[in-house]
Amino acid sequence: MYPELSSLMPWLIVIAGYLLGSISAAIITAKAMNLPDPRSTGSKNPGATNMLRIGGKKAAIITLLGDGLKGFIPVFVAHYVLGYSYEWQVLIGLAAFLGHLYPVFYGFEGGKGVATAIGVYLALNFPAAMITIATWLIMARVFKYSSLAALTATLLAPLYFYLMTQNGGVFIGLLVMTAFIYYRHKSNIQNLLNGTEKKLGSR
Repeated sequence: MYPELSSLMPWLIVIAGYLLGSISAAIITAKAMNLPDPRSTGSKNPGATNMLRIGGKKAAIITLLGDGLKGFIPVFVAHYVLGYSYEWQVLIGLAAFLGHLYPVFYGFEGGKGVATAIGVYLALNFPAAMITIATWLIMARVFKYSSLAALTATLLAPLYFYLMTQNGGVFIGLLVMTAFIYYRHKSNIQNLLNGTEKKLGSR
């Protein structure tokens, strides 16, 4: 491989990650299943939780898997195929995550990023990802709020990953992702404080 191309390759993967992240699993699933556009129905968020409300479990699972794969695939390639450092892996994952939040194909109006973040977690470090997912499941089981479960799990994720990887770049990168997730959940946070947040399964 030419040296110039070799040095450019990580940045090309970053761009590819962003473009992959910009593909909306919720919008595509809604069209395929003849469901209302998730951007104009329910919480108006193109994500798995809103798809559960408007289309049921099947639509939600397809959306969850699609959004998760957007984060998983580019980081998996960077990690296991190309052997990039943790710093490049988390940068590529962050690009895919930002693609989901601000998709170039949908006017830069996307979802809240939790499923895509989980996909990044799984490819980055599997044990830390499973602890994060377990945190989400426990919180969702106990309190029945998807948003609260996501906020708790993603807040703790940077700590889990730092303990597993001992890498400061991973900690900072995931902390940036957490900050974006909290920003995108600002209405959910207000609803939780007001006691008006919808529980899992409610329509």
